[in-house]
Amino acid sequence: MKFRRLGSTGLKVSVVGIGTWQFGGEWGREYAQEEADAILDKGHELGINLIDTAECYGDHLSESLIGDYIGRRRREDWVIATKFGHHFHERFTRTDAFDAGGVVEQLEASLRALKTDYIDLYQFHSGPDMAFDNDELWTALDKQVQAGKIRFLGTSIGSNDNLHQTEASSKVNSRVIQVVYNRLDRAPEERVFPSCERQDLGVLARVPLASGYLSGKYKPGAVFGSTDVRHRHDPQSTLLKLQEAELIRREEVPQGVDMAAWALAWCLKHPAVTAVIPGCKDPEQVAANAKAVELVESSHPQDALS
Repeated sequence: MKFRRLGSTGLKVSVVGIGTWQFGGEWGREYAQEEADAILDKGHELGINLIDTAECYGDHLSESLIGDYIGRRRREDWVIATKFGHHFHERFTRTDAFDAGGVVEQLEASLRALKTDYIDLYQFHSGPDMAFDNDELWTALDKQVQAGKIRFLGTSIGSNDNLHQTEASSKVNSRVIQVVYNRLDRAPEERVFPSCERQDLGVLARVPLASGYLSGKYKPGAVFGSTDVRHRHDPQSTLLKLQEAELIRREEVPQGVDMAAWALAWCLKHPAVTAVIPGCKDPEQVAANAKAVELVESSHPQDALS
């Protein structure tokens, strides 16, 4: 495994993390505790130390699966990133909740679910600019940082070209930007990444496999079941993405190289990107994702010193 400095946080994180939206049940299956344990154990075995989750992946369900695991392991082995700003009601249904008092309540619920005294990275979760610009919210969060319940604040931008929230990071003491970035969606390269580099913000690339379209497993015409979040994607857009992914596989992925590993390494080669946080349905996918490090060169601005 390779590690990089997560911007000005100074945290040393594995370049491949574990995304856990799937633990909330919106990717076509439910997870038992032993299945979550197996995924996280495989990650630990391979040197992965970064877990990304959220309050609304289920009603703190993903956090609870992680917390039960962490409660039986060494907390200091993991960098846990979670998020705030939404209430989960049922599958695919959430409402915004960015008021300062409500967010502090969400924080306490996340700490209980995660069975931990502190969260390493607490991220504003895909909220509107109006909610982001609320000074009362960031004042309340700063008090939680001072209390030791949060180590660092971050922003998971909903639009991958949200320059407003990115540029305001230093003002609100947000040290990390999480953004959709992959070979099919390069918008952050234009404005967001240059801003991140100027401010020394860590960058977590989410959806690095483009919701699995860059995994190499799906051909144009693939159909996703009604319990899979991809079933909700626009069918024409899905077809176009799968067609483009097939063209990339033929023309850009070297012969004999796994497409998913190539796609993750492609993200990690950008000088602004600290780590990728792909989802994974089982330990085998964790291992496949980790192979991306074999395709990543060591010379990177954020390489962490051993």
